[in-house]
Amino acid sequence: MNQKILKLENLLRFHTICRQLHSLYQRRMLAQWRHVFSSAYLVWTAQLYPQPWQTHALIRTALSQHRLLVTKKEKKSQKSQLSSTKSKKEVEVWIGMTVEELARAMEKDIDCVYESLLNTAVDIDSLEAHSHLDEVWIKEVIKKSGMKLKWSKVKQDKVRENKDAVKRPQADPALLIPRSPVVTIMGHVDHGKTTLLDKLRKTQVAAMEAGGITQHIGAFLVSLPSGEKITFLDTPGHAAFSAMRARGAQVTDIIILVVAADDGVMKQTVESIQHAKDAQVPIVLAINKCDKAEADPEKVKKELLAYDVVCEDYGGDVQAVHVSALTGDNMMALAEATIALAEMLELKADPTGPVEGTVIESFTDKGRGPVTTAIIQRGTLRKGSILVAGKSWAKVRLMFDENDKVIDEACPSMPVGIIGWRDFPSAGDEILEVESEPRAREVVHWRKYEQEQEKNKEDLELIEEKRKEHQEAHRKAREKYGTLHWKARSFIKYKIKKQQQPLKPKEKAGGDSNVLPIIIKGDVDGSVEAILNIMDTYDASHECELELVHSGVGDISENDVNLAETFHGVIYGFNVNAGNVIQQSAAKKGVKIKLHKIIYRLIEDLQEELSSRLPCIVEEHTIGEASILATFSITEGKKKVPVAGCRVQKGQLEKQKKFKLIRNGHVIWKGSLISLKHHKDDISVIKTGMDCGLSLDEEKIEFKVGDDIVCYEEKEVLAKTSWDPGF
Repeated sequence: MNQKILKLENLLRFHTICRQLHSLYQRRMLAQWRHVFSSAYLVWTAQLYPQPWQTHALIRTALSQHRLLVTKKEKKSQKSQLSSTKSKKEVEVWIGMTVEELARAMEKDIDCVYESLLNTAVDIDSLEAHSHLDEVWIKEVIKKSGMKLKWSKVKQDKVRENKDAVKRPQADPALLIPRSPVVTIMGHVDHGKTTLLDKLRKTQVAAMEAGGITQHIGAFLVSLPSGEKITFLDTPGHAAFSAMRARGAQVTDIIILVVAADDGVMKQTVESIQHAKDAQVPIVLAINKCDKAEADPEKVKKELLAYDVVCEDYGGDVQAVHVSALTGDNMMALAEATIALAEMLELKADPTGPVEGTVIESFTDKGRGPVTTAIIQRGTLRKGSILVAGKSWAKVRLMFDENDKVIDEACPSMPVGIIGWRDFPSAGDEILEVESEPRAREVVHWRKYEQEQEKNKEDLELIEEKRKEHQEAHRKAREKYGTLHWKARSFIKYKIKKQQQPLKPKEKAGGDSNVLPIIIKGDVDGSVEAILNIMDTYDASHECELELVHSGVGDISENDVNLAETFHGVIYGFNVNAGNVIQQSAAKKGVKIKLHKIIYRLIEDLQEELSSRLPCIVEEHTIGEASILATFSITEGKKKVPVAGCRVQKGQLEKQKKFKLIRNGHVIWKGSLISLKHHKDDISVIKTGMDCGLSLDEEKIEFKVGDDIVCYEEKEVLAKTSWDPGF
């Protein structure tokens, strides 16, 4: 409105100036016409009308006034433009924002974004509210909307002070005292490790093992007749427990490598050697089962040469002791060899100050809660100490040894069970003593914060990677559709959307059968870890997806059953129990509970369950074969029907079964017979060596002499999963 008024004023002023100029011109012409009159008259005219030079001055004055007005207006317009520029709204944007987010940031309707992107390279038809916009198009929308762009910056969190607990500096050598060696027994499954340790301990550990297989790590203190003490770690030899063996190697001083004299070097033997090398731990070789007739200790020593384990007999530094764990032969010689090596290593520790140690195993005990088995490496652990391990902390309520006897303190190299943990520490976590409970909480909170930050960082990297993939796919789609006519483009998009239509309820139910949700419960943390490590090797998701719903330590609870019911899953328990009430509840809810004592039985059961989720395979079983000797046709009504004259070469032909026609090794027809005759009689079965005539249910198929006719039946066979866990 203001602009219209200004224009009107300008027109009025211009009209006034023109009128003034016109009157001046008329006066000038009148003056020239009257110049012929008398001078008196001229003087009077000069007084009445201005001279030409005066007229030009008036025009100049008028024009200068007009120029001044115009200049003022221009300045005013510039000022108004500057003020409008200053008042432009700032819009905070970021890379990868969606159409909806951009509209919300601009406080505009979503259609405003679409309008701004008209007549650009963006395909408006494919643009949805949740579609991500490139940086170029974000700038374009802001520019066309007359707004100001402001890129948002990720807010930098204040750098938090590191509150973690750390180990003490190295102790003064004068404070160190001799300590017992920590010895780990390693080797292949069923090479006699547990029986060997049993002989040293004089207890029946082996009787408690499932099938003689150690399935979790055990820590025991053995007192020898000489008064020396050795802490033994008995690690599993089964393929599933690689992580446990690696953990045992990290906390040990000496490794006793057990190899069966009748079996030689096996897969887990080689793996144990590698763990020892990685941890830089010396080896004592125990060649077991030397009491057997087929035992060959020299063969074992020679095989070990290939893995850089050179015995003293061959000029190396590895002690080799021939033992029999079953009869107890040379047990003392093995213990003496271990003690001798420990003396050479001069093992010492600092028994004073805050405790340092390592979690060997953790499990749940009824009435005690979370319990850990640990090896103390520095300091002396006492009741009431405040400990931190991983993201858990404890105030020590009770300590006990491997015989479940309560003890008051635990010195370096001593295995001890600790009660009082607020949560489960993981096997292998470092134990550190702190001064108070608030300090323990502070350390745990810091470690959880660090883990959360690391996870956020990984998530951001993943999001950025996905965003780039999406942008690349969008760019390729634009290039693909850019050259097409809009009708062709719309038709292609329609087909794609049709393919992406949501599944119907029946189809969804069918699709869910190819997912196996499972819940894993184990007796100790290491057992659960081993099962999860095996599950990580699962590579048959294209057949059936394996989904871990929950895993934990302890007996199967009502909560586990409820979870399994919700997800239609199966509960697998390893060395745990399920009470009668739990089993009845599971049966009522249709939840399977499968309990196992041996790990490879559990994995076999899991493979069978996966296989049961797969669709059955249809297999063809041949009943009989015949070769075509002649071809002819017969007339039935007005139709000519081709007939093959055959002789049965193998088995028998049954009219009710399925048939296929094979020519030059290729199947050219599958179907049923409409007639099967022997001479002129209709028959249902024809046996080997007999001739027959037959016609097919498809008239267009032509027979040729030399073709083969195969009679077969289809049987559904249960499919087996292609997943191989490696044992």
